[in-house]
Amino acid sequence: MEMNLLIAYIGIAIMVGLSGIGSAYGVTIAGNASIGALKKNDSAFGNFLVLTALPGTQGLYGFAGYFMFQSIFNVLTPEITGIQACAVLGSGIGLGLVALFSAIRQGQVCANGIAAIGQGHNVFGNTLILAVFPELYAIVALAATFLMGSALA
Repeated sequence: MEMNLLIAYIGIAIMVGLSGIGSAYGVTIAGNASIGALKKNDSAFGNFLVLTALPGTQGLYGFAGYFMFQSIFNVLTPEITGIQACAVLGSGIGLGLVALFSAIRQGQVCANGIAAIGQGHNVFGNTLILAVFPELYAIVALAATFLMGSALA
């Protein structure tokens, strides 16, 4: 059964790793835009900070998925079955990929809003609304991970 646990932890590594990479990219994209926009409008730093941090949430979803399998569903044990291990692997791949791409795309939406705010446009609220759309898919992937885990318990 050690092989089953290894398969499950590969899924966890993919989940946490890809979601973290996506958040790092998304936050960097928005952060770079913030630095440029601060040159034109340094009074909007608070807005820039919020928009820069927003893509970081997908990395938290990857960790939340791991936490669910470890603490809520308690399947990451030496007694894990092959079906359970494959479900963890599948969840890890699904959540990891969705979080990776949604964080990057959300960072791009936020960067465009940051650039517009830097040019003097009042688009902070609109940018937040539009940036929620890529986030929604990461939330759906986390919900699917929860449903897969609850089916295993």
